[in-house]
Amino acid sequence: MNSAHRIAAIAFTLLTVFALQVGVAGAADDRPNFVVVFTDDQGYQDVGVFGSPDIETPNLDRMAAEGVRLTDFYVSQAVCSASRVALMTGCYSNRVGILGALGPGSKIGISDDEMIIPQVLKTRGYATAIYGKWHLGHHPQFLPTRHGFDDYFGLPYSNDMWPFHPTAGDRFPDLPLFDKEKIVNPAVTGKDQTQLTTWYTERAVGFIKENKDRPFFLYVPHSMPHVPLYVSGKFKGKSKRGLYGDVIMEIDWSVGQILKTLKEQGLDEKTLVIFTCDNGPWLSYGDHGGSALPLREGKGTMWDGGCREPFIARWPGKIPPGTVCSELAATIDILPTLASLAGADLPKNRIDGKNIWPLLSGKKEAKTPHDSYLYYYSRQLQAVRSGQWKLHLPHRYRSLKGKPGNGGTPGPYIQRKTGLALFDLKNDIGETTDVAAKHPKIVARLKGIAAEARKDLGDNGRRGKGQREPGKLRE
Repeated sequence: MNSAHRIAAIAFTLLTVFALQVGVAGAADDRPNFVVVFTDDQGYQDVGVFGSPDIETPNLDRMAAEGVRLTDFYVSQAVCSASRVALMTGCYSNRVGILGALGPGSKIGISDDEMIIPQVLKTRGYATAIYGKWHLGHHPQFLPTRHGFDDYFGLPYSNDMWPFHPTAGDRFPDLPLFDKEKIVNPAVTGKDQTQLTTWYTERAVGFIKENKDRPFFLYVPHSMPHVPLYVSGKFKGKSKRGLYGDVIMEIDWSVGQILKTLKEQGLDEKTLVIFTCDNGPWLSYGDHGGSALPLREGKGTMWDGGCREPFIARWPGKIPPGTVCSELAATIDILPTLASLAGADLPKNRIDGKNIWPLLSGKKEAKTPHDSYLYYYSRQLQAVRSGQWKLHLPHRYRSLKGKPGNGGTPGPYIQRKTGLALFDLKNDIGETTDVAAKHPKIVARLKGIAAEARKDLGDNGRRGKGQREPGKLRE
């Protein structure tokens, strides 16, 4: 090969490499960033735009004004770990075998058989991080860094995880604060959690800045407003709603810091930001708990007060501002939605969620992708919804006995029961009036859906503790 040919060959090679690099950069530009903010035990009404009469949330209200608000958004179960595993896997929690709330004595956690959101997105080159409460297992093999997250800072379970609840006084043990896989600050105890929200926020802001030139998934599952409540000096005594309101105001500030950073880094129009919650308010704690009004009941029940949550999504240029959507959607839908937007394949295991981007993007005539939605609590199917109709199946549930507690001291619960009852959620959001006798055909149809669900996911008699065998309900 003469020198002219060699020069031509080198030039061709350099042009090819440059073209490939441009192509990769172009592909990266097409991959949006995702931020999911997930609070703990926050009530449906505890956001200004969702009707709070005494808690100011200017940043969340602005998110809604600049994006979309879903009024009928559900979690899989009204309890911590079960709710979070549904978000991460796109499945009803019963399908993946995590029920209830995992504690320090739990020996189980998220299975290696599951491909969760960060793992799905890493197939498309995403940086991933979680800053906050994990609650899907605290042993090394279950930590977020073993399941697709590049970075982790936070608590492995709820901030009241000791043998006694906050009435225990001085019996609060240390809570393990993790930085990746190392416990870094044993001084964070039940007596001092005032900086948690600030620390999570600082980590989130730093992650955005560090990854501004590549697509990222940022998950911020706040420890608050789960009891015991703590707030930094920035917001202490600021709310008309007392300490609980102070805590929500600080979470709202955290959202504002994230939005501000996205704008400063030129990422506003490249980033979908989602805000929602893991379950309804812990009503027995009175002024240290939230409000689910106008919904019925709260945390620990599958009445809508326990499992319908405020949801706001913002993406300038992609989501029409000021949109309100009343179609049914759920946390199980977040994984398939993000995967679709990122151009990633769905997990090979069966999932229950659907892509709800048509709802978020305000497409005309967009309808819920769910013909029906299932309400499990622990291992029991308690209700089924289809369209505006929700059928409660006979079950027991917990309810307040008399007045709730105050000042962090819980009031007592009582066990109640309901028989077969049908509610028209379009005209009776509080589930107050049973209309089963007026609509026998609808009752029969929903009972049929429940029968099929039991064949698929089971009901009483299934294992209620621990994880099912890998793949048992995944085919």
